[in-house]
Amino acid sequence: MSRVGKMPIAVPAGVTVEIAENNVVTVKGPKGELSRALPKEMTIRKEGEEVIIERPNDLKKNKALHGLTRALINNMVIGVNVGFEKTLEINGVGYRAAKQGNVLNLSLGYSHPVEYPEPEGITIEVPDQNKIIVKGISKEKVGQCAAEIRGFRPPEPYKGKGIKYADEYIRRKVGKTGK
Repeated sequence: MSRVGKMPIAVPAGVTVEIAENNVVTVKGPKGELSRALPKEMTIRKEGEEVIIERPNDLKKNKALHGLTRALINNMVIGVNVGFEKTLEINGVGYRAAKQGNVLNLSLGYSHPVEYPEPEGITIEVPDQNKIIVKGISKEKVGQCAAEIRGFRPPEPYKGKGIKYADEYIRRKVGKTGK
């Protein structure tokens, strides 16, 4: 059995899970609503305050989909109840972030400022000019948005300049040695 797939998903109070035909799962909670079409091979059923996922047989594909389906539904439940957030840090002289309306303005050492519009369903906060917080109910969208912002200037290994995740460790390299 899949160790992830066989665990039931506890549905907290205030969150409703609806399973429609063709495994379209809709999760509603205090922060919003998420809906997703999941693999048709899996059997998804709700028993009381738990959601249980079962697979039809032990084919390699079904074993992989079993854990994936459970993880996706669990992330939807956590997202509408608590939400997700990623924190980015900006390192470098003159590198800074500012928010104007729903556009994130980044000064990253290029000849032009980088403008990043806030995607739908995502909120970007800039508590100070070297920190960016990406929040939302969809784990997938939050991660994608944070990765796109980081992609404008990934951290480099010599001085550590660039945009990095708050929990990311940058392996540093020694520079050239002169004679």
